Amino acid sequence: MARTGNTRFRAARVAAGYNTQQALADALKVGERQVRRWESDTPPMPQPDMAQALTRLLGQDLESLGFATGTAPVPGRRSALAAAVGLSVVPTQSATVQPATVADDFESVTRAHRRLYWSVAPTTLHPAALAHATLGCALLPETAGQTRARTAAALAETWLLAGRIEFFDMREADRASQTLLRALQAAGEADDPLLGAGILAHTAFIPAWVGERDAAVERMVAARTYARRGPASAELLAWLDAVEAECETRCGNTRTALHLIGHAEDVLAAGSAHPTPEWLDWFSPVRLAAFKGNTQLKAGHLPQARTTLLGVLDGLEDSEEKQRSVILGDLAAVEAAAGQPEAACGYAVRALDQLGRTWYAMGMDRVREVRRTLAPHQHEQCVRDLDERLYGWSTTVSALSR
Repeated sequence: MARTGNTRFRAARVAAGYNTQQALADALKVGERQVRRWESDTPPMPQPDMAQALTRLLGQDLESLGFATGTAPVPGRRSALAAAVGLSVVPTQSATVQPATVADDFESVTRAHRRLYWSVAPTTLHPAALAHATLGCALLPETAGQTRARTAAALAETWLLAGRIEFFDMREADRASQTLLRALQAAGEADDPLLGAGILAHTAFIPAWVGERDAAVERMVAARTYARRGPASAELLAWLDAVEAECETRCGNTRTALHLIGHAEDVLAAGSAHPTPEWLDWFSPVRLAAFKGNTQLKAGHLPQARTTLLGVLDGLEDSEEKQRSVILGDLAAVEAAAGQPEAACGYAVRALDQLGRTWYAMGMDRVREVRRTLAPHQHEQCVRDLDERLYGWSTTVSALSR
């Protein structure tokens, strides 16, 4: 009978995402010839340190990899993610070993959910994202090597999406905090520091929204530390500036915030050779200008804020419907602060029209804040007309049910 080599080792290598012998050799920092020897008909037993690296990368014990050890399989181990969020024990040799294509398939759903966020109602998308995360937790113990890293990264992004919905759309800060922690743990499984930076920056929003500046700053320091560990793009670095600016604005430090936004503009203008992560789809020069316009508004720089926000409104893509409601709300706030109640109500009504098409809690918060500032004008017809829209049956029920 013709010999075919160590097929167990070869199958484990491919399942772990190392499609060539050279790819595994690079991961192990050995020569390709060594990998060929392990896939031969008579594979030599790896040295102890290399044996440990092989079982870690390929997710199976030596005997299952085709080496005649004469010993029992290594007991199961518990990963950091499993220990932290209560996943089942991750065995070194899983009962099922998923093929490398599982990472492609899992990532494709994650990408679809990322796109759907901009148009699908949050209460509809959120349970789908959580179900996808549950699937990722079940798949992770059945993967190894690059396949495991890619699956873990997609899982981290899925939990990040769920956390964004919980905080920005559902206004459940405590729940979002726990979900973002799970996202960070999954990013650690993937050893993806840039994704870790993105998640950590999101956690800074939570204390900033209630004025806890020190906690927000500490989380931003952590986010920037993670960003330095990877080849961060100009867009990612500028977004970190924008997040910190938003936190400072929320805590009343608009001068610091405007300085950070100016630095972000310089970073974007300088550019970078490093690519922007695919998941960073919520930031652009126009979005940075939106941060700037809001900060100028809070700083009392009304003419500058009006000019900036009108430019943002013109620059938004048709698909950026959620952001449009926020910008319209900020423009309404500018006009209210300038003593122009009729213009303020006009923008607020346009924001409500946009929210009727695509709900966004932050957009509704902006409109409600404007209405509070219009209290001195509440007997004017434009404000009464705004109230009719703001407290209409459909708007009220939608706001309370989402």
